[in-house]
Amino acid sequence: MTLEYVLRCVSPDLCVDHDRRRWPHLSEERSRLVGTVLSSKRTIYSSYVKRGLDFIIAALALIVLSPLMLLCALAVLLDSGSPVLFKQDRLGLKGKVFPMYKFRSMVRNAEHTGSGVYSEEGDERVTRVGRILRALSLDELPQFFNILKGDMSLIGPRPPLTYHPWNYDQYTKEQLHMFDVRPGLTGWAQINGRKAVEWHKRIELNNWYVDHVSFLLDCKIFCITVFKVLSHADNVNNGSTVDSDSD
Repeated sequence: MTLEYVLRCVSPDLCVDHDRRRWPHLSEERSRLVGTVLSSKRTIYSSYVKRGLDFIIAALALIVLSPLMLLCALAVLLDSGSPVLFKQDRLGLKGKVFPMYKFRSMVRNAEHTGSGVYSEEGDERVTRVGRILRALSLDELPQFFNILKGDMSLIGPRPPLTYHPWNYDQYTKEQLHMFDVRPGLTGWAQINGRKAVEWHKRIELNNWYVDHVSFLLDCKIFCITVFKVLSHADNVNNGSTVDSDSD
């Protein structure tokens, strides 16, 4: 196997250590060169190409899905009145706070009633139309506006609340790594358990994505997300998602 062939590889989980094990005939210098080239490819994609694709896809999605979004907005309005959109502060790139948009699927002031953060199966705060929107993940569609604005990406770690699971200054140095990329509409943690994953594990999955981001990985996440949405997999919180024993 030639070095040129190795350099063409774009496997998202490839690193220098993998290179040394898979191709032991490579010298240490060449092995490091492989890792450097692959890392450069990821940097170029995540720093430049990814944002451009996000903007184009979000703009096209808002145009194509505008009739569906208008129908969703009308359904929310007729079912439970205004406001149609629910705006909530989330943590984004480098911990910057931004307002994330959703179609409102719960009663007004739901955050201050009931269980607060969590929405479990049978939650009475969820409206009739809201149950349908959530089951089909249609409540997330307004986040294409966030992507267009640059607050979010199509693929990336889901943006946490400003106060849950912790305040920003309570994350460890390792956990803060997940804020080194824009948060996403869907991500690696979402296709590996979604709402059923405890937050410490979820952050580990997010950090893995940050370290391995690539075009092929994003395509994989997108395709699996479509399947997960259509199959309604892992779409309900099963109780607390923060294990205090893991601290």
